[in-house]
Amino acid sequence: MQQLEEKIAHLVRALDELSDVVAQQQQEIDTLTRRVHMLMQREGEREAERGGGIVLGDERPPHY
Repeated sequence: MQQLEEKIAHLVRALDELSDVVAQQQQEIDTLTRRVHMLMQREGEREAERGGGIVLGDERPPHY
């Protein structure tokens, strides 16, 4: 019985650690997603100021 309790304790600790890692990664993903969106907006505004038409984020450059 004691072995099972020890295994459960280790598994609970490992689960808590993994949960913390996943939460931290989600925060990083959210931050990076906001930054990419902001950069795409800025580039779209710059392109519009230069007289280029509407800029789409997934539009391929003309050399493709």
